[in-house]
Amino acid sequence: MPRTPIDITVPDLSGRRAVVTGGSDGIGLGLATRLAAAGAEVLLPVRNPRKGEAALATIREAHPEASVSLYELDLSSLASVAALGKTLGEDGRPIHILINNAGVMTPPERQTTADGFELQFGTNHLGHFALVAHLLPLLRAGRARVTSQVSIAADQHAINWDDPNWERSYNGNKAYSQSKIALGLFGLELDRRSRAHGWGITSNLSHPGVAPTNLLAARPEVGRDRPTMLARMIRALSARGIVFGTVGTAQLPALYAATSPDAHPGGFYGPRGFRHMGGPPGEQRLYSRLRGTEDARRIWRISEELTQVGFPGD
Repeated sequence: MPRTPIDITVPDLSGRRAVVTGGSDGIGLGLATRLAAAGAEVLLPVRNPRKGEAALATIREAHPEASVSLYELDLSSLASVAALGKTLGEDGRPIHILINNAGVMTPPERQTTADGFELQFGTNHLGHFALVAHLLPLLRAGRARVTSQVSIAADQHAINWDDPNWERSYNGNKAYSQSKIALGLFGLELDRRSRAHGWGITSNLSHPGVAPTNLLAARPEVGRDRPTMLARMIRALSARGIVFGTVGTAQLPALYAATSPDAHPGGFYGPRGFRHMGGPPGEQRLYSRLRGTEDARRIWRISEELTQVGFPGD
């Protein structure tokens, strides 16, 4: 059965500068394309230059007048994050939109980042935490809106406070949930601290529901040589319009959260369909694991200690 088209209206973003992590394929590429189409100058920090160049070509083919440029960023390396912060800081131009979208999901075996952190925690959360810290002066100058992309996995499991790097016992699914819970707590605490310290930025959360993205596809770089069985099931049902979203609909919650005048600070946006797995975007109730302000302060302190970056007023 053909799907009823689902879309949102993106406001004019002319004169706005946007940064999207994970913009070389999937949801991130869709977000970058829509932002560029609305007139934003889009910065794509990517780990893989070849995929980055292909993403640029895709955007410019669809929108020849698009203003989009590549930067080098490996979120699994704090040195790389700091280098991007230095490069953009020297440029000095304000950033108005930041979408923390990049992520890795469930390597079958425990892997670590360049700095020794469990790969999912280090990439999905700590890398973005450090990125926001390094870009904060530019975000403040642009009175930016920061949108952090979590997951329905943030409604499962918990933060492994006693062993956040999963050194004693690794469970890929639980570690993935932890990384997204941590990112969500950070995104909400960022908004609270901005209001408390007068940083002038706002922060909210989104999640894409469930769609056939590349997160569970064959990813040799994380030790997965073929798509997971879950990935194959999601792809098959999505193609038939059953329950799950598409890559196109999965980008809409973050796009809405990052650009809509109706999306508010501290809000949480996801698909409004069955069990929030697909459908049009809208605000939804915050997951229980993201509601604890003490948990948010705790993960903030841990993240500062691990990354050795800080925020003003802390």
